[in-house]
Amino acid sequence: MSIRMLGVDHNHASVDVRALFSFTKREIEEQTEQLRRALHAEGCIILSTCNRMEIWVNMPENSEKSLAEQLCKLKGLDPEQYGECFVERKDQDAVDHLFHLTCGLKSQILAEDQIITQVKDALAMSRNLYQTDSVLEVLFRRAITGAKRVKTEVTFSRASETAMDQAITMMEQQGVDLSKQVCMVIGNGEMGKLAATSLRKKGADVTVTVRQYRSGEVQIPENCSRIDYGNRMEYLPKCDIVVSATASPNCTIRKSLMDEVQLEHPVTMIDLAVPRDIETEVGEMPGISLYDIDSFHTLHDAKNDAAYEHAELILHEEIAEFYEWLKGRNVIPRIQKIQEDAATDVNLRLHKIVKKSSMDEKEQQKMEKQIHTSSAKVINKMLFGLKEYLDEETFFQCIRGLEKVYEAE
Repeated sequence: MSIRMLGVDHNHASVDVRALFSFTKREIEEQTEQLRRALHAEGCIILSTCNRMEIWVNMPENSEKSLAEQLCKLKGLDPEQYGECFVERKDQDAVDHLFHLTCGLKSQILAEDQIITQVKDALAMSRNLYQTDSVLEVLFRRAITGAKRVKTEVTFSRASETAMDQAITMMEQQGVDLSKQVCMVIGNGEMGKLAATSLRKKGADVTVTVRQYRSGEVQIPENCSRIDYGNRMEYLPKCDIVVSATASPNCTIRKSLMDEVQLEHPVTMIDLAVPRDIETEVGEMPGISLYDIDSFHTLHDAKNDAAYEHAELILHEEIAEFYEWLKGRNVIPRIQKIQEDAATDVNLRLHKIVKKSSMDEKEQQKMEKQIHTSSAKVINKMLFGLKEYLDEETFFQCIRGLEKVYEAE
């Protein structure tokens, strides 16, 4: 089997292209099994965030199935048109990528916290759908463990920021006093709550939209006001800043709606969603400054070089642990096969002796079963003893040699 991943991310694709390949929670529920079966994979995990979409599978080594073709077929798109947007990784390259990704070293905002939760949620979703397997399960759990260690043991300059934090920094650099701003955050999911909380910390007047049918049961960030989502366009003219961060496949702010709005002053709009929440044409309207998720990222800071080195050491240890488990997992069936072949060999050699004994047939069968079990235990002890005292390559040479002994018979 082979670990493979196919990705579309912020380094190779725009917001609009990433939107074409993104998955809602419902789509993941409906399509993970379909994708796994089409690829003849043992397990399948789909990770879909604002900055990336990745498909992870454990599939036959010699499979000629194309992840890109299957994904495009699922999405109803032409793989040739989007081929340059895909990144495909296999085995060690894929494993290294996941460990670095999960601790935020590949995020637009360096070492941000959300990606750990997103990877954890992707694993949990696949597990709940019964679509993961032991290899992907352990791989993702190890990557999460490594990310938590990096988060605990390593300090990056400006770490744990969100895109909203970057947007706030940008506005403050432009001379905006956020404590005097009236803000509306459309969406009360994870991204929306983070955005509202960050703005409130700066003293802004923040109102969060809530769907009417949920308004009585949803908790909004502390010290924020709430309005029904349906009233957002009526409230918008009062706002200095509008942030939209929903998981909706439809736009929350469209140009046709904005044409009916009379702005009282310039408005900064920040679209943190993929697919987009705010139509790009809105940004071309007078008095509107529109930014999307790709407007915010961390530039290289030499102060983080030592932190990178420390993180690499941690990840090297965690990756080595994963491969130790993987090699052990792969060799166990081989050891069990040698063990069974050798125990059967012993049984056959002693069969005539047992048959000539004075024991009745029932006792003879019991004796042969005991011989088989005892032989298997001795062989198992010897093989795992070798594993402890030989280097890895020598041990696997021994395993290959013993396999050939019984293959030749």
